[in-house]
Amino acid sequence: MTEAKSPLADRIAASVLEAARHQYINGQWVEGESGRFIDVLNPATEESIAQVPEGTSAEVERAARAARAAFESWAATSVEERLRLLEAIQEQLSARSEEIAAAISAEMGSPATEAGPVQVGLPMMTFKVVAEVLSSYQFETDLNGASIVREPIGVVGAITPWNFPLHQVALKVAPAIATGCTIVVKPSELAPLSTVIFADILDSVGLPAGVFNLVQGYGPEVGEAIASHPEIDMVSFTGSTRAGQRVSELAARTVKRVAVELGGKSPNIVLADADFEAAIAGGVDDCYFNGGQTCSARTRMLVPRDRMAEAAEIAKRRAESYILGSAEDEGANLGPMVSASQRDKVIAMISTGIEEGAKLVTGGTDSPREHDKGYFVKPTVFSEVDPDMTIAREEIFGPVLSIIGYDSEDEAVQIANDSIYGLAGAVWSSSEEHARAIAHRMRTGQVYINGAALNFYAPFGGYKQSGNGREWGPMGFEEYLETKAII
Repeated sequence: MTEAKSPLADRIAASVLEAARHQYINGQWVEGESGRFIDVLNPATEESIAQVPEGTSAEVERAARAARAAFESWAATSVEERLRLLEAIQEQLSARSEEIAAAISAEMGSPATEAGPVQVGLPMMTFKVVAEVLSSYQFETDLNGASIVREPIGVVGAITPWNFPLHQVALKVAPAIATGCTIVVKPSELAPLSTVIFADILDSVGLPAGVFNLVQGYGPEVGEAIASHPEIDMVSFTGSTRAGQRVSELAARTVKRVAVELGGKSPNIVLADADFEAAIAGGVDDCYFNGGQTCSARTRMLVPRDRMAEAAEIAKRRAESYILGSAEDEGANLGPMVSASQRDKVIAMISTGIEEGAKLVTGGTDSPREHDKGYFVKPTVFSEVDPDMTIAREEIFGPVLSIIGYDSEDEAVQIANDSIYGLAGAVWSSSEEHARAIAHRMRTGQVYINGAALNFYAPFGGYKQSGNGREWGPMGFEEYLETKAII
């Protein structure tokens, strides 16, 4: 007889919930200075599962000073020592993977199909790849008689989102500490528990005090203090374009390096010679991944206009095969929105799509009958979407797909590129050469052909208002390095 799993909240250690009520500064868990706390809600049940401190700019000051004090000695550590610690972190992430998955399911509603394999698997892979890059990286090379030296940039400030709460932290922390930087992290107050576990892991493996610091709280207080702090040499931000613009403005005052990964409205071009069934179904899956709460989600599906009805029918079948639910619901593969405000935003965008004349194929604005609690949104598909409609231009960040028709491949490329964003894209074709020719014309940081899997060594980042800088692989590693020429 199989033992029933306990509720998610019971699978998060009491020590983690207690640590969550503290900041982690200079190698110590310390009480918050404000005395105020932020409730962390389970978006599938709307119940409070934890509290985190409402951080202050004074705590950012303490963390930045600690990171600065630790920088010189940490930057001088050997590659071998950093590799040892990176390996130890990987081992602990693996050992505590079930606990981390439970925390992420509880704090942002990830179903079991995504919480473990994706939400925990991605940060584990990030540390593995960063270690591989570090093991062979040449920090000093010769260029026509000059020595070109790559050195750690210094103290890094990291501001991370809720949609991949630990992955986005790992994408910044792993290359930062691998290159010899120290770091101050502000996770999203909506989904902080996995980062608390991560901080405990870093502490347990013996990362020196001050190398990693965690300051929890709201963006306008803690995030802005990080972006503007004179002791922070670089800020790496992932989130909305509007917030990224604010971070860039504040960072400019101290002329620090800024890496921002922002919004997206990624196009998915299905060419006439594609396997239509696979392309449309795969496109729906990509759009709905992580509940549609993915900056690179291919939310604009471009299909030959004379096959619009066929595409809509396939998309409808695929969308209606999804099962809404939490990690506690067997078979669920589409979780809730992270918060009430996010759910309301997605519902408002669906309403706008209907009002502007897009054809609602499935889904809509009404609440799912099977869920009287939780911030759930029905998987939604629109067809006959005009490229100028709001749902075709603005990031929705929910399970909403817009199908747009085109009359020629030139028009498809023009529609794909007609966006303020340029984060990712996709092309489907029976000919890889044909697909590559279209991919070269797309103004996006990544293009996936025929549903290709993630490549953890390829740079991730966007054109235009999708951001500056790159993450993942060697290019993500080099974001945290400064260049010196010795002549």
